[in-house]
Amino acid sequence: MVLLTANGAAQHVNADSMLTVLKKELARKCLYDTKKEKMIERLKSQFQNKQNHSPAVRYNLCNRIFDCYRAYKFDSAFVYANKMIDIARQSNNQDNEIKSQILLGTILLNSGLYKEAFDVVEKLDPEKLSVPLRSDYLILRGRLYSGIAEYNNDGYFTRRYQIQSKQDLNHAEITVASTEFEQTLTDAYLPDLKRDKKLTPQFYYRYLTGHKLSEHGIAMSSTRLSFAYHGDNKVFFLSLAAINDIRSATKETLAIFLLGKELYRQNRTNEAYLFMQEAVKNAKFYGARNREVQIESLLPAIANKLLAEKQYERDRFVIVLLVILIIALVLFFTLVVYRKQLLRIKANEKTIIDQNIELKKVNEKLWESSRIKEELIGLFLKTCSTYIDTLDRAKRKILHSVKLGKFNDIKPLLDDVQIDREKEALYETLDNAFLKIFPNFISSFNLLLSPEDQIWPKGGEGLNPTLRIFALMRLGIHELPTVAKILGYSESTIYTYKIRVKAKALIQGTDFEKSIMEIKFIDVSG
Repeated sequence: MVLLTANGAAQHVNADSMLTVLKKELARKCLYDTKKEKMIERLKSQFQNKQNHSPAVRYNLCNRIFDCYRAYKFDSAFVYANKMIDIARQSNNQDNEIKSQILLGTILLNSGLYKEAFDVVEKLDPEKLSVPLRSDYLILRGRLYSGIAEYNNDGYFTRRYQIQSKQDLNHAEITVASTEFEQTLTDAYLPDLKRDKKLTPQFYYRYLTGHKLSEHGIAMSSTRLSFAYHGDNKVFFLSLAAINDIRSATKETLAIFLLGKELYRQNRTNEAYLFMQEAVKNAKFYGARNREVQIESLLPAIANKLLAEKQYERDRFVIVLLVILIIALVLFFTLVVYRKQLLRIKANEKTIIDQNIELKKVNEKLWESSRIKEELIGLFLKTCSTYIDTLDRAKRKILHSVKLGKFNDIKPLLDDVQIDREKEALYETLDNAFLKIFPNFISSFNLLLSPEDQIWPKGGEGLNPTLRIFALMRLGIHELPTVAKILGYSESTIYTYKIRVKAKALIQGTDFEKSIMEIKFIDVSG
């Protein structure tokens, strides 16, 4: 599944996708290492069981064990390289002995033991070697000169070593011609104008995966191709190489170190530090002293840069946090002020609404009072007019009788004026006028009393004396002298009536009088 992911990423040379695969493989490296250890143990067991077999069988088994250790662990590879040399000498097989010495020199080079590797090289005479072995010898020596040139990093000697390295590698290529595969990889280094347009990174990815190479072979070829590219393409091939190094349990690896360097150059410090740490673990595990020195010289710089970046991120986070906090405080105080203003506005609105309601009630009372006064004034004027007309007629009759000297006729005229009857007529008029304005007065009044104490007028009556007292109260006439004068009772009688009713009321105190005043007025003009 991981390989499919890698294939999909390569179609667009997506370096980030390949890096994602690499990180996943790093988490699985213990599985690959365990698999290799088991294979080595199995080969060792076979080697022990075949001590009495022919040297050729023992050499081949020893060679297979060496191949497992070659890029995995230097100490063990060194032991089995020497065993191969001993077996070859015992069997007097010179080619196998030289081949084993070259392999010994190779792992000494990989471990950074340049002096010991040169000692091995100096014991061999290239002129006496077979063509394949001479090519391997020249490649080993060329790599040795290149490695020591990089290690010395000297203005004078480094140049001499580089020249010698180039000569040896060129001679090795002449000695054994490059295969089509090797030549195709070499063509990646050609300038753009000379290189075939089809030789794109996508092509090389498909080319490597289509040749059925071993995982270690893909890793070595990908590392070689990475030197022909830069930027994301370089990261892509180095990631591909590192993935296959992990899968093949290769610890003597250049790819993950170069990947860390490239990512560091691209300012991707987090990833660079991750892969550099893995590179130094590999170098220590394998025993690559030179690689360990290289990595440890670069790792502090990466770590310092990573710390600086993290400190910058922390500082930026603190600044952002402070800005957010300041904004939050400003918003908080703005909301507090806004809320106070809103509450003040709502309070003002409520006050205005309450005042409007109160004003409406006052207006209603004023209007009600005005309408009552209009009705009462009209009634007063009508009643006064009737009494004036009555007095005028009586006056004329009396004056007429006086002029004629008919004094005996005056007494019957005066006897016709019956005050009690006139008062009853007046009360009846007042009752009718009041009940016209307050048609629900009697029923509303009796709701304030318990059923057994309710006061109802007799049949044909408008209001009885008790109801009349509270009717005058509803009209706004509260003064005892005034009420007593209107109704023709003494003040004490009026007071007694009021106290008696209030004592039986369901609502006590001033609330009773307030309830009387709240009995609804009905406009009769409509």
